[in-house]
Amino acid sequence: QYSLIKDVVSSLKRHRMHEQQFTHHPLLVLSNFGLQQIQVKLMASMFQNMFPSINVHRVNLNSIKRCLLISYDTETQLLNFRHYSVKVVPVGMSKGLKKLLQEKFPNMSRLEDISELL
Repeated sequence: QYSLIKDVVSSLKRHRMHEQQFTHHPLLVLSNFGLQQIQVKLMASMFQNMFPSINVHRVNLNSIKRCLLISYDTETQLLNFRHYSVKVVPVGMSKGLKKLLQEKFPNMSRLEDISELL
């Protein structure tokens, strides 16, 4: 079973798709692939080799734009494939500073100085 991208986008209230999402490899998450069966190990190895490994100590969080979740159901022996868009947002900052960091330029016509925005 699968869904077309146009059906997925039309069902969303706010969809986030842009070219920068596909410039970097996704973060791969494998679920329920720890079984000792040879076919499950082979599937896990195949998925891991499809995407380059990510060094968690050196990765830039802003470069991760997608997450790919592949889950194996042991009872039905089916794979669930989910593709997520990831957005890093600043936390604990003023609204004005958040907008500047997200490259959304706020209306500063009522302000006299940039320090009032910050």
